[in-house]
Amino acid sequence: MRYVSTRDKNVRVTAAEAIAKGLAGDGGLFVPETIPALPEGAIPALCAMDYHRRAVYVMKLFLEDYSEAELTDFAARAYSAAHFDAPAVAPTVPLDGDTHVLELWHGPTCAFKDMALQILPYFLTAAIEKTGDSRSVCILVATSGDTGKAALEGFRDVARTKIMVFYPENGVSAVQKLQMTSQEGENVGVCAVKGNFDDAQSGVKAIFSDAAFARLADERGWILSSANSINWGRLLPQIVYYISAYCDLVNDGTVACGEPIDFCVPTGNFGDILAGYYAKRMGLPVRTLLCASNRNDVLTDFIRTGVYDRNRPFYTTVSPSMDILISSNLERLLYHVSGADDAQTAGYMKQLSESGRYTVSDAVRKGVQSLFAAGSCTDEETKKVIGRVFREKGMLLDTHTAVACGVLEKYRRETGDGTHCVLVSTASPYKFCPAVLEALGHPQAGEGPELIGRLAEVSGTASPRPLRDLASRKPRFTQSVEKDAMPAVVEAFLK
Repeated sequence: MRYVSTRDKNVRVTAAEAIAKGLAGDGGLFVPETIPALPEGAIPALCAMDYHRRAVYVMKLFLEDYSEAELTDFAARAYSAAHFDAPAVAPTVPLDGDTHVLELWHGPTCAFKDMALQILPYFLTAAIEKTGDSRSVCILVATSGDTGKAALEGFRDVARTKIMVFYPENGVSAVQKLQMTSQEGENVGVCAVKGNFDDAQSGVKAIFSDAAFARLADERGWILSSANSINWGRLLPQIVYYISAYCDLVNDGTVACGEPIDFCVPTGNFGDILAGYYAKRMGLPVRTLLCASNRNDVLTDFIRTGVYDRNRPFYTTVSPSMDILISSNLERLLYHVSGADDAQTAGYMKQLSESGRYTVSDAVRKGVQSLFAAGSCTDEETKKVIGRVFREKGMLLDTHTAVACGVLEKYRRETGDGTHCVLVSTASPYKFCPAVLEALGHPQAGEGPELIGRLAEVSGTASPRPLRDLASRKPRFTQSVEKDAMPAVVEAFLK
């Protein structure tokens, strides 16, 4: 299987090349030339497997230049009990009769990004060998909170790699910030950017597209790559947990094999929900993918109207990982829904770059709306959901999962639909202690890390092991720069 650029499908590379490069040279994103279908009988077979074997089965369909033995080894190491505190890795637990919650936060950084970023380093180091590149890899990451720590942890002290993470100075939670700035490892770097996530993300993309910077890196023996979901190796492992969740529902008798379900996904950069789209395209019985936004509802408006317009106020919310106005992975969906029309996709991205908005064709709009529904929640609505779900169901939600729960409730009221739905739970509530405590009726002074014990006391739940000693850690990285200074930070990092 070959991978092509969303902006020029004549750019064709192997899976290993796509993973090593991260971003196509023309600024496009790599997508599979064809989307493989699940073979007949695949779902019953997958139902009998554990998460590790499900991952190998699904990923092998996309990674023809990786052997099954390699993928089995990678999955065993990435999803081991040393890294994940749940035997099921990504358990699917009931909320009520019509709803389950897919818990993706049982990994070392307590966020769903671990599901991909624990295995990506193995993909990437193998890709370097497969492509015969003698250079080492420098990973550049822009994060709205969770990707940064997960990437740092995944690539910590991995041979032939360095990783530099940029985060918005005032756009992540206190727990997320301390997780990143206290990161251990000899090959890691962290830097704040004076601005929001979109500033950090556009700065990283500018470095990737800078030919002069690429030459400088090459002269020093480095190739630049990405651990954001713009890298296919980051997105692919996320497809697995949609299929795994469906198998869990079949196994526990919630749905019959072949019965369609919905997924409701809190998303900002559109990567997590896009993985659900790929699972649906492969043949997973998914009816609707419900895109849940916070007050930064650019995706909700796009899905409802076909107009993507980032020219709007940017809000800092209690669900900071979704505080995004430029949703990079939407480009992949536009390419697929337009019938692999690379010129049309490139045109939309050019308009976005030049004017901050674009309007898709009627055909593309209708194609998107046939797959997705959308809604949004304010901060106040989000907190009310957290409090109500805890009182009525005994389940503690983080601020992002609560957005999804609130959007699902609105959707069901508006449509009267009772299709079984899986809420994709993206982070531990302990990463957002101040907002969760306030939602439970126990507002506290403090930034977050020092409130972990208080949330455990108030809720009667156990804090995740990786976060218990966080308040005692000291920051290693304190640098903060303007967006224009990001290339200089990377240049100094590669000396």
